[in-house]
Amino acid sequence: MAKEINLVPDIKNEFIKTLKFRNFVFFLCIVIASGSLMVMLIFLSIAGGQQGFITAKQGTLKNLEQKITDYTDLSDFLTIRDQLGNIASITGNKAMLSRTFNVLSAIIPTGADYINISELAVNLSDEAPTFSFDAQANSGTEPYIDYNVLDSFKKSMQYMRYDYGTYVDKNGDDIPAYCMIESNQEGSILRDAEKGYYAYWLINGEGCNPAAEDKQEEENEDGAEATENVKPEPTASELSQKTGYNVEEWNGQKVVKIWRTPQFADWYKKNPNENEPSMGLNGEIKNIPHFNSSCIKYSGEEKEDEKTKETSITWSITNDTCKLVPDSDEEGTGGIKINDSSNGRDANEQLVLRFSAIITFAPEVFNFNNHHMIALSPAGRRNVTDSYSQIQSMFAERAADCQKDDTACITTPTGSNNEQQNNGGEE
Repeated sequence: MAKEINLVPDIKNEFIKTLKFRNFVFFLCIVIASGSLMVMLIFLSIAGGQQGFITAKQGTLKNLEQKITDYTDLSDFLTIRDQLGNIASITGNKAMLSRTFNVLSAIIPTGADYINISELAVNLSDEAPTFSFDAQANSGTEPYIDYNVLDSFKKSMQYMRYDYGTYVDKNGDDIPAYCMIESNQEGSILRDAEKGYYAYWLINGEGCNPAAEDKQEEENEDGAEATENVKPEPTASELSQKTGYNVEEWNGQKVVKIWRTPQFADWYKKNPNENEPSMGLNGEIKNIPHFNSSCIKYSGEEKEDEKTKETSITWSITNDTCKLVPDSDEEGTGGIKINDSSNGRDANEQLVLRFSAIITFAPEVFNFNNHHMIALSPAGRRNVTDSYSQIQSMFAERAADCQKDDTACITTPTGSNNEQQNNGGEE
């Protein structure tokens, strides 16, 4: 057998390995250097391109700046832009002067004892809205002049309330305020003598049905194309079947009646089904269009008659937070102030009690963002309405001063309040 004899010394082998490693390191350095050079060239080209792009954009901006500077209506444009940006704050501070009629209807008494306004000044610009007016009180019976009418008017202010909120459909979605009709053509608030207040929902109006809008958005997302063909307007019966609401015709419009006043007897169910319209003892209303009040709270209490063992529900209505005329503070601001009072004769030559008053109201009453606002009188006193025809009866010509030879006018005491003399003294 042949044998191999290694004639290369070990030192020679180590030298050869070292040369190979050196050559490998040189090669690796050349590759890295080449790569670094390529990366540097790439970065330089990018930087050069960016600089050129920036230079081009700077030229464009200078041209645009020159055009804007040369624009003659620039100041008007900037003013409009600023106003558009302030729309939200402007709307939030907007006051609704039209609510004056509803407030007057709530606070001014009519009937046997009534008050007529001769001058009225409404100030809604301050944080606390005020009504300043001259008026005359008439008891309706001889001698017609009675301070108790004015005293009752003052004391009734602490019982005045207001209410606002939103109407919702059976799913609990808010119905836009412009889709609701709350008064008739004469301006009177819609009210049933037995069941309370209600409103009409224009269910077929554009953007007035939240459920229909959601369904339309889903169809558009699924790729359904809207047809351009004009379809005939559906009848009330067809809308009832389509929407599940009781749609009716009112003044040529398709509407759904929504009760603002809860219908406790019809809505309350002890164990309602899942999708059945109902109202719980905690005041929660489900599966029926209704009014979500921001002021009034409803609650029921179940009672059992000991003799008949029959169960009855007693409902309570509370409105403790929304006072139409807040109480005066420690500094004496707020509430109602009677500046002066004196005897006089009205246009029919009847004796009346003249007075001047200032009433400060809660600022929320005239806030534009508080929708469906209504002023509420104490229960049982009178129906609340904002009918313009009925508002007219609240105003009358200012009563004339007592003449020197008019003994009855000068000497007649003001009802049971003997301290209130007929000389125009302050109250």
